[in-house]
Amino acid sequence: MNTQTVDLSAIKAIPESAWAKLSQERILFGHQSVGTNIIKGIRDIINDNPQIKLNIIEHSHPSEIPTPGFIHFKLGKNTDPQSKIDEFFKIFKEEVDPKLDLAFFKFCYVDFSEKTDVVQVFNTYKKTMNTLALSFPQTKFIHVTVPLKAEPKNSNNWRTGAKIFIKRILNQPLDELIVNKQRNEFNELLKDTYSGKAPIFDLAAIEATFPDGKQQVFSNNGKKYLSLVSDYTNDGGHLNEIGRKVVAAKLLVFLTELL
Repeated sequence: MNTQTVDLSAIKAIPESAWAKLSQERILFGHQSVGTNIIKGIRDIINDNPQIKLNIIEHSHPSEIPTPGFIHFKLGKNTDPQSKIDEFFKIFKEEVDPKLDLAFFKFCYVDFSEKTDVVQVFNTYKKTMNTLALSFPQTKFIHVTVPLKAEPKNSNNWRTGAKIFIKRILNQPLDELIVNKQRNEFNELLKDTYSGKAPIFDLAAIEATFPDGKQQVFSNNGKKYLSLVSDYTNDGGHLNEIGRKVVAAKLLVFLTELL
């Protein structure tokens, strides 16, 4: 993999008329740090592609923004997925008239742990999103899969390095990957529920896919799960310059396809 470049041919293939139409939409995106990475990736792409006139605005009250744009804001508290669901719902219920064309939020990888009741979190998410879709039919709600963590790179610490080596020899998942099981389980519930019924931006699949189309997977109890491609991150979870552009390019193309 060439870690200095990202294939932006799909961006180049979008006609200017589609970018012009996207620039007239009112889009809301709630997120935390990985979302900030994605926003930076969007800015990177816009800087190199002047045909994209998307106005990026950070603001938590969309009704206070009189113009079209990609409105984003920090949502809820990390490690607390319920806070993100509640806050997203609150924005719609408390705004006088949000007048949004597209709206979505994403969880963070830290919102899931081995103790997370995935089914309970998903059921609350589903109930909330279904209520919003019925209450605001003029808004198209997008569902986003939960981002993943990467397999740790070889450590300079001999104890950590030995542990990684032994687990690889035994074909056992590394500790950092175990919680990806919960993230994958949530994502499967989301896709099973909304596939063919509502737009899904499969962030996890994008994070797990190499440029050649192969996917980064690990096995646990005979089942395969996706994990983040290590070339897309410097710390195992947040997106680096390459990762953020890979995801941002996919998101921009995805948004134009919804128009």
